[in-house]
Amino acid sequence: MENTERNAIELHGDEEIIEVIDLNEMEPDPDDLADDLEDVDFEDPGNADDEGWETEDEMEAEAEQDDSEFTFSKHTGSVFCVSLDPKTNSLAVTGGEDDKAYVWRVIDGEVLLECTGHKDSVTCAVFSHDSSLVASGDMSGLIKVWKLETKEEIWSFEVGDLEWLEWHPCAPVLLAGTDDGNVWMWKIPSGDCKTFQSPASQATSGRVLPDGKRTVVGYEDGTVRVWDLKQGNAVHVIKGQDGHQGALTCLAFNKDGSLVLTGSVDGGAKLISTTTGKVVGALSVEGGKAKGSKDEGETNSVESVGFCNILPLAAVAYLDGTLAIYDLSTQALRHRCQHEAGIVHLQWEESSSMVSTCSLDGALRVWDARSGNMVSEYHGHTAEILDFAINREGSLAVTASGDNQAKVFCLQRPDR
Repeated sequence: MENTERNAIELHGDEEIIEVIDLNEMEPDPDDLADDLEDVDFEDPGNADDEGWETEDEMEAEAEQDDSEFTFSKHTGSVFCVSLDPKTNSLAVTGGEDDKAYVWRVIDGEVLLECTGHKDSVTCAVFSHDSSLVASGDMSGLIKVWKLETKEEIWSFEVGDLEWLEWHPCAPVLLAGTDDGNVWMWKIPSGDCKTFQSPASQATSGRVLPDGKRTVVGYEDGTVRVWDLKQGNAVHVIKGQDGHQGALTCLAFNKDGSLVLTGSVDGGAKLISTTTGKVVGALSVEGGKAKGSKDEGETNSVESVGFCNILPLAAVAYLDGTLAIYDLSTQALRHRCQHEAGIVHLQWEESSSMVSTCSLDGALRVWDARSGNMVSEYHGHTAEILDFAINREGSLAVTASGDNQAKVFCLQRPDR
């Protein structure tokens, strides 16, 4: 057959139909070719942008369920932390094992700022209260502040090994806790500095209270201190029998800052009044390893805590995969929501009874604290999720994972 003709062969049962088409009669229109290709049953190639052939394992991994809307893959190591900008919730900042932080748009992943010059993994990255500044901190204690508008580094400082980094809720003031027990506070960009010193025990977690006048800090020896930021003194010290019997891992406050909930490797969670400094409640999972385990290796560490804004409920997440929902009025365990793997982080939606969790199995889950039922589950990461953030509307989550990726998930619910 001449090259102006071709055979099109179709099989229908036992029939063979041969159709001769004269190619001279038709110009090859790209749209027609596209239409022809639509009918071909291709195997899903995963990410078509990848170059070269893929191994079977890679293809299998790509064929796995991915519920995300968008994947941010600029990091070349594990992504340790993620925050959303408080003003618009349209920007994310992620910090990673590659010694970098990126500020990017959640809608399309466009990088607005690459925060370079760190000497170790970036484990803290947060926006200031008005979203004009970003602070990035690495494990070695090098902290940098960047101005988003000009994309310039405007301040840097080096402290001891960094444990946490947090902006003041209503001023360009940055706080940090270090492994030598110090808490630092700086005015940005002037760098005016104040330190809050305590006995040499790591300042493992810290939060500035909503009044902006006090900060609550938890330490490795189980002590909790409430500091007066102006005076520079500890107004309350909760220690000994009142304190935890192991390092503080997390803390959170209720909406008006009158109560703080602390979590520890000792498996306990304590409710503390910020007004009196008294422990007003202790939350524990009855009958589980979480309560009074003598063997330290078996202690069921509390990994994350939080208060519901609209109901008198608190959530406590444990390393054994238990999410416990407590009734604050009675301090009774209301629901036990079980995960297959340890929980890393929990976050309540701002104005609902939904609480989300991320865990070592790489899944993000949304739970209704009223019923204790799981509302939805999102997959896509191929390693553990190490951190996540939810927008104010509770409609979007951004996750950070050990698979070197950050992902954006749209949170769907029947009542939306």
